[in-house]
Amino acid sequence: MSRGVRKVTLENQSVANAGDHSSTAPVHAAPAVVQLSDAAANRIRALRLKDARPNLNLRLSVAGGGCSGFQYQFDLESFDEDAVPPRDSEDLVFRNGDVALVIDQTSLSLLGGSVVDYQETMMHAGFVVTNPNAASSCGCGSSFAI
Repeated sequence: MSRGVRKVTLENQSVANAGDHSSTAPVHAAPAVVQLSDAAANRIRALRLKDARPNLNLRLSVAGGGCSGFQYQFDLESFDEDAVPPRDSEDLVFRNGDVALVIDQTSLSLLGGSVVDYQETMMHAGFVVTNPNAASSCGCGSSFAI
């Protein structure tokens, strides 16, 4: 059985006025997309119900450290429905239905083209990242090298 990966939409809060041509600012290429699998989105939905937090979403960031140089950090955050993330943020939002995956621009440079999934095995249950930018990763999958 294959894992479902749904095409997601991208919201970039920092270019909300991109259609306004009154500015002389150059138009930049769209940032790389990160996909949130159906399994990951469904896990967030289950956590919303369990914790009675209807605006719960997933934040993914990359930090230095881990056994391979960089490590993935997952955080669950609640945002107002109208502001995922807050309007003054430079974060990017990738959606799978009603679930948002929020990534800061610095982390996105290391995550472009990745798929965020949720997996349950006999040894592990959690969010995992399939990152095409990673040259290598540790055995547990929580850190990687470029």
